[in-house]
Amino acid sequence: MRAIWKGSITFGLVNVPVKLYSATEEHDLELHQVHDADGGRIRYQRRCEVCGKKVEYAHIDKAYDDGEQTVVLTEEDMDSLPAEKSREIEVLEFVPNEQIDPILFERSYYLEPDSKSPKAYMLLRRVLEETERTAVVKLSLRQRTRLASMRVRDGVLTVQTMRWSDEVRAAEFESLDSDVTVGKREMELARSIVRELEADFEPEQYVDEYQEQLHKLVEAKLEQGESLDTAATFGEAEEGEGAEVIDLLEALQRSVEKKKGADGSGSAAKGESGSSTAKKAAKEEPAAKKSTTQKKPAAKKKPAAKKKSA
Repeated sequence: MRAIWKGSITFGLVNVPVKLYSATEEHDLELHQVHDADGGRIRYQRRCEVCGKKVEYAHIDKAYDDGEQTVVLTEEDMDSLPAEKSREIEVLEFVPNEQIDPILFERSYYLEPDSKSPKAYMLLRRVLEETERTAVVKLSLRQRTRLASMRVRDGVLTVQTMRWSDEVRAAEFESLDSDVTVGKREMELARSIVRELEADFEPEQYVDEYQEQLHKLVEAKLEQGESLDTAATFGEAEEGEGAEVIDLLEALQRSVEKKKGADGSGSAAKGESGSSTAKKAAKEEPAAKKSTTQKKPAAKKKPAAKKKSA
């Protein structure tokens, strides 16, 4: 990994030199646009709407449009703003771990000690672990002042940038204001389903199936050329016109019965399923006989083939 930022953590009179590394990476396959006729790469050009000329990036300024008028901010205007180039991660306060809502989190970074004696780093790591607290910090990253949390993950100090409070929208839905009564039986069934699916979270067992299939598709095209039939490879999914609305209690009951059936306790359901299968087979019996009769001429050829080989 390559460090993207160097600085120090400051809390009280303690200074902890650190390096910042991105803790995550994208696994999406990068695609670009091409002309379907000849495969030529599609390029975009910056053109002015007033004069129609192509504009070089060096001659492009920033602007804000409020809907009625536009305010242009030149490079000199941007340079006049206070520079946000601090090399410090300032600890503002230490809060209980559970008090930070995950909706605030953005990107994650690792902090590596950047000194020959990492004692101060170890001290901060240990005190966060023992007090079960998260440090709320402020740092300048990519020319912007950011709010972040700092905690310990797998023995490493980790920084997660956060949104400012006014960037989180309030969830105001009229549908939640209506009076809805949940029955006792419904709650019992819902709890039963939760108990059946209880587990410890292991992120490794979940994979991005879309990206896996996309990689396979690209690899197959590289080997076989453009003649690969993608529809035949992945199948054509058909979307229904609408989902059937099922009673909540009935859906919960079905979920419980389905789980019991999978565990071998749904014998009655299996019996009914077997009888219906038998009826279906009885109805299809004439068609099966017809199919057998049609295959008789092909079956007569087999003995002849054996005699010839002898």
